[in-house]
Amino acid sequence: MPLSTIPRLPLAFTPTPLTRLPRLTSLFNKVDLWIKRDDQTGLGLGGNKTRKLEFLLADALQKGCDTVITAGAAQSNHCRQTAAAAASQGLECHLVLGGDPPETLTGNALLDVLFGANLHWTGEQRKGEQLPAIIKLLEEKGRKPYMIPYGGSNEIGALGYVYAMQELQQQLTEQQQTIDTIIFASSSAGTHAGLMVGAHLTGFTGNIIGIGIDKTELSYGSEHAQYIVDLSNKTAEKLKLNKRFSHDEMILNTDYFGEGYGIVGTVEKEAIGLMARHEGIVLDPVYTGRAMAGLIDMIRQDKLEDAKNVLFWHTGGAPAVFHYSDKLV
Repeated sequence: MPLSTIPRLPLAFTPTPLTRLPRLTSLFNKVDLWIKRDDQTGLGLGGNKTRKLEFLLADALQKGCDTVITAGAAQSNHCRQTAAAAASQGLECHLVLGGDPPETLTGNALLDVLFGANLHWTGEQRKGEQLPAIIKLLEEKGRKPYMIPYGGSNEIGALGYVYAMQELQQQLTEQQQTIDTIIFASSSAGTHAGLMVGAHLTGFTGNIIGIGIDKTELSYGSEHAQYIVDLSNKTAEKLKLNKRFSHDEMILNTDYFGEGYGIVGTVEKEAIGLMARHEGIVLDPVYTGRAMAGLIDMIRQDKLEDAKNVLFWHTGGAPAVFHYSDKLV
């Protein structure tokens, strides 16, 4: 089934820029560094989830839903972009957020409210455990809710990064450029799975390396690796591809969990500072800051083997910087 035949709601400013990082390249002087700017997708201050929401919201509207509901952490980039997408389509939005209501709304949580989302704070239940109960209440009130999974990561959402991989290959062809390694923050698996399926469709033969962000986000290690492989296969099945992915085709680097999810340590602070001061690009404290810290360490430790042209896929998250200001300066 061609990807073009699956309903997609244009929400993102695409293609996002593909540019070289000349000053970081000169700083390390080992590989040629490039960046794919999915922090510039536009919707609600941008980010990778917008690509997934193009397919998820198209599915919601096709099914006649008038409400979207999803879950995430208090500073969830996914929830912020879901709220913005819902606002753009006139849909009611409910966000189920882990933790307690803060005294002052900052970062993504502030934007959630500005976009008109209804926030449901769930204390220690941080993985969307209350979603079924809230969906039931919405249905009893006559709403028709559409549940978007954690991170927008199912076989529908993953199509966003199948599409993105096709976009990248077209840009590389136009720029007469080659990339042999792609590195990005891997968390809820949708981006990772979509890139793997997209690589198969486009014939990309380089390494696709996901930097694990949190060992508790789902269930990292071998179990999370299996989740990525399973989602890749479900996405391939949705496209009716004659392809089955295996662990041998999936790279998940779990060396950079740091001090835990959402905790900014020395390496994240350094990575964010280096990118800001050398390229004028903002990374976020939770995902891209940690992924870039991993990339920097891999360069310093010569862990990229024969890589020459390395692409860092910036998945967004800049609004969270304002919530972590006391940890970054």
